[in-house]
Amino acid sequence: MKKIFLFVFSYIPVFANDISIEHNDGIYHITLKGEKIKKRIKFVASEDLITNREAHIKSKATLTLNAGFFDPKNGKTISYIVTDRMIAEDPMFNDSLLQSSFFRKNMNKVLNRSEFRIIQCGNKYQYDIVSHNSKVPFGCTLETSAQGGPLILPELKMEEEGFVIKNEEGNVIRESASVLHKTSRTIIGLKGTDECHILIITDDNPMDMYEVQALCKKLELERAMAFDGGSSTSMNYKKGIEVISIKGDGAGRMLKSFMLVY
Repeated sequence: MKKIFLFVFSYIPVFANDISIEHNDGIYHITLKGEKIKKRIKFVASEDLITNREAHIKSKATLTLNAGFFDPKNGKTISYIVTDRMIAEDPMFNDSLLQSSFFRKNMNKVLNRSEFRIIQCGNKYQYDIVSHNSKVPFGCTLETSAQGGPLILPELKMEEEGFVIKNEEGNVIRESASVLHKTSRTIIGLKGTDECHILIITDDNPMDMYEVQALCKKLELERAMAFDGGSSTSMNYKKGIEVISIKGDGAGRMLKSFMLVY
């Protein structure tokens, strides 16, 4: 099992006006509260793969974490990313994905995986976790989003989103993103209309997706989904907290897309 380096230069818990971070039992629980912070969240993608630390420094964000799935071999996305109302990354432009027999058989499942959205409706911004093909409410605009999966709450959708494939006898013949095994995770969820919760589950307390669902229920989240996890699990907060997997010189895995909070 891989290890996680935790670089902590500030005390835990951390409380800001609208960002709080608690660290217990190998899990960072980040809460984003209030209306104003919704305008300061942006999902972005890098042309080339870069570390979470590089994205954090380059963007000058307060909080940076890994977002959607990608192909580490060609550096192209497997998840839709919307930045400033424009599609920044589209998996249909990933040639390797299109050549995959698994993808061709399960295209509708993969392309319609869950995504986290920031939507503007009039003068207000709102969170949402829905399948990719879900329509934006009438009169509203999709500002930014990142696709991941699977959906965790209100129900776990591993088979519906192509993370688990079973044969006619009901036996698992394919598993993606280690959803049935214990590993580190990046999870995002919602409670009410003004609370966004992020869980950085490190290898100090790895979980399979059933255990993640139980944790989300314990925290009374109403909707929740996963971003990319395992060795991709990464988080930087200001200059004080960093969570990365060991890779090369310890700088962390090279990634494609990120959630930035300013």
